[in-house]
Amino acid sequence: MFVRFKPVRRRLATVLAVLIATTGLALAAPTSASAAPRPLAAPGDSGDDGEGGSKSLVQQLEAASKGFVEAKEALERSKKRQQQLAAKLKEIDADLGPKQAALDKIVQQTYRTGRLGPMAALITADSTDSMLDRAQTLEMIAVKQDRAVRDLKGAKTQQQQAKVAIDAAVRDQQRQLDVMAKRKNQAESALKAANAASAADDSSGDSGSSGSSGSSSVASATRRNSDGSLPGESCSVNDPTTSGCITPRTLHAMQQAKKAGFTHFVACFREQNSGEHPKGRACDFAADKNGFGGDATGSSKDYGNRLANYFINNASRLGVLYVIWYRRIWLPSSGWKSYSGAGGDPSSDHTNHVHLSMR
Repeated sequence: MFVRFKPVRRRLATVLAVLIATTGLALAAPTSASAAPRPLAAPGDSGDDGEGGSKSLVQQLEAASKGFVEAKEALERSKKRQQQLAAKLKEIDADLGPKQAALDKIVQQTYRTGRLGPMAALITADSTDSMLDRAQTLEMIAVKQDRAVRDLKGAKTQQQQAKVAIDAAVRDQQRQLDVMAKRKNQAESALKAANAASAADDSSGDSGSSGSSGSSSVASATRRNSDGSLPGESCSVNDPTTSGCITPRTLHAMQQAKKAGFTHFVACFREQNSGEHPKGRACDFAADKNGFGGDATGSSKDYGNRLANYFINNASRLGVLYVIWYRRIWLPSSGWKSYSGAGGDPSSDHTNHVHLSMR
């Protein structure tokens, strides 16, 4: 009976061997370069999504950071506009004095020459030449007076419009400040509620990074709209680190980091439950040269520190949303905050790579 099935088993073994040989299937462990941080939760799960936090937490951090930065940039544009309006108002105020003086002079001249119309000039004139001279003078004064009145009126209208626009800019700035405060509170409350850590700064922790301190090279600024805002971008360019796609802004940030000397292994696009990776707006930069290993130490940790600071120092120029490194997250609203992954491993704790999320 066993003899009968031996040929079958031999054939199955032969087929399996052929499949392994022809398809490249093997039971070998992945290399460090390919062992990129992966999602730890199934689609729809509320657990760790591969960025160290739950789907809800990551979504709240994304919304809060984006809202804060957009409000901050709107505030800066509003202040710039207010300065321009104030300068224009100063010019108008300086111009109003001479215009009023010109009008007063014309009025005085009218009184000196008499309030004569063409008929009055005809009746009181001693001669035809005198009548024409007086009529011409009166007409010239009337034209000048009319023009002077229009100029003065227009300047006063501009003055009033500038004042109204300045008041509107001030109100807009207060709205943006309110939004910034709300978004800051949203981000910090989300971290606290998710038990990621205390919302207060944890400067005593072994973060390995100290915010935007230290010198970093200046990155070339990403493309912006004429009003200074960032254009909306989709996952439209090929990701050079995977077979997926990323946004042009993400590609620009990665290229600038490489140009600044950060050349260790990088992985950007990946499918997961939430976060920026599946949108092409995030990259993981390995601390070790060739891939994602264990907790970074020594020169690898120093590399991660410098890279995190590079992105923070160039956050506005590149369009950075937030940075995660060594159990901490840098938020544009709050600076560094404690941030430990649910998995407790180097990937979810971000102790073996710097995570960059882009707007």
